[in-house]
Amino acid sequence: MNQPPHAALLSTLTLEAASALPLQEQLYQRLREAIAQGRLAPGERLPSTRSLAAQLNVSRGTVDAAYGRLAGEGCILGRGAAGTAVAPDLTPATLAPRSAGASPVSTFALPDDFLWPFRGGMPALDLFPRTQWASLAVQAARRLDASRLCYPDPRGLPELRSAIAAYLQVSRGIACDPAQVFVTAGYQAALQLVVGLVTQPGDEAWFEDPGYRFARRALLGAGLRLGMVPVDASGLDIAYAKRHHPAARLAVVTPGHQSPLGMPLAPPRRKALLDWADSADAWVLEDDYDSEFHYAGRKPAALKSVDRHDRVFYAGSFSKTLFPGLRLGCLVVPSAWIDAATAASELSHRGHALLDQATLAAFMADGHYARHLRRMRLRYAERSTALAAALQQRFGRHIELAAPEGGLTLLARFPGHAADTELVKQARSEGLAPSALSAHATTHAAGQGLLIGFTQVLPDKAPEMAARLKKAIG
Repeated sequence: MNQPPHAALLSTLTLEAASALPLQEQLYQRLREAIAQGRLAPGERLPSTRSLAAQLNVSRGTVDAAYGRLAGEGCILGRGAAGTAVAPDLTPATLAPRSAGASPVSTFALPDDFLWPFRGGMPALDLFPRTQWASLAVQAARRLDASRLCYPDPRGLPELRSAIAAYLQVSRGIACDPAQVFVTAGYQAALQLVVGLVTQPGDEAWFEDPGYRFARRALLGAGLRLGMVPVDASGLDIAYAKRHHPAARLAVVTPGHQSPLGMPLAPPRRKALLDWADSADAWVLEDDYDSEFHYAGRKPAALKSVDRHDRVFYAGSFSKTLFPGLRLGCLVVPSAWIDAATAASELSHRGHALLDQATLAAFMADGHYARHLRRMRLRYAERSTALAAALQQRFGRHIELAAPEGGLTLLARFPGHAADTELVKQARSEGLAPSALSAHATTHAAGQGLLIGFTQVLPDKAPEMAARLKKAIG
């Protein structure tokens, strides 16, 4: 039987797990070199990402990332059902050697550390049910008719809004009508919609300190004044906020699992926050960013589920539960804001990709979403436990590790070590991408520490990753 032209080359392709370079970087460099040297000829078909991932014993996401970079540079191209091939019209400029640190020739490139171990905020892409999703996407495409080829409803596909409302009722105890549900392009789009509805430039907003950096930047970019409110073991300090920032019109909070420290907002403070919003004619934006991943005790209730005065905007995202590239989230608005939110959505965009919405609606309605989350909770509990144990064993008394009750990261402090921002730089030398806790605070110090993502670290790889971190920071 004749082998495809690339078979001999790819049969010798190996990646080094112990290398400081991430696997996707190694694969990208080896494939690019083979193309530049003519060992993979123009027009030659490459194996599918699934096939190559199985051959190399890596995640499909690793191959996706390498292929994505090569495609962005014009070295390879996708041909639908015909697969992926080396670009037939390669030019010397496309294949010119790149100096260290040079950026790929593309209009947008993912950060080099997108798939590095320890990166926070990333779901386990190896656990995503690609086959099931692809099947539902094909079915959704076959159901397209003339009406669905027009501009979609800017509020979101009706069946997806209904599926989200039903899911929130069961999973988060939020009783809402589908009319209150707006499909968004992720959390930041929900944040922008809420800010545009309830505030004016110059208004003040409460914000957790430490808190989610991108949200802080977005609020400042919208012209708001931020009242930075400290966080303690019970969450946002409502008494401090009322005393120091009494004129605020909006509070942006992560009550289920504070970002980045991890504790839930205590019940007395939840009540105090809701009472403040009602008496001050103010509003609350609840970022429920990773509520589905709780590993110890009862999952904290959504703030919206106890919102008796209808003062809470509830924002959720599918970036953490499915995959970030989907770019879909949801916003549940108080009943009084339905019409205004509809008008604002119509002005800001002409709807979201209908095929992705239809696929997600079917994924949720058929029960695949709930089953996927159950599986991820089990795997995440295993991965977080394994990595925590490996770090504790490797660092001993030189690490203070907070047991994770939920979320996608471990918080590790290293007494006697350098500043956490310096530790991040040192970790990057070993191809690791934790983030510095101190970078999330502005006024109220949260101390030094590393936020270590565990979702993409397989349990049997945890000792190796801990050893790499130890090598990097000592």
